[in-house]
Amino acid sequence: MKKQKQLMTQFLYEKTWTQVSETEAIRLIDDEMKMGDGKGTLEYVKSATQNGKVITVGECRFKQE
Repeated sequence: MKKQKQLMTQFLYEKTWTQVSETEAIRLIDDEMKMGDGKGTLEYVKSATQNGKVITVGECRFKQE
């Protein structure tokens, strides 16, 4: 059985990555984008980070581990 990857976040000025829930990730994305679609952007972030990529939204980075 394949383990579910965990979404991680880090602000550009931070050194450590922090585990984040989908709800919190949507809130962070909404805060960074102001007029964007948080849920839709999260789906893109989750899909793009599946293979080890790091995605930056505003001053917030996302990856999966």
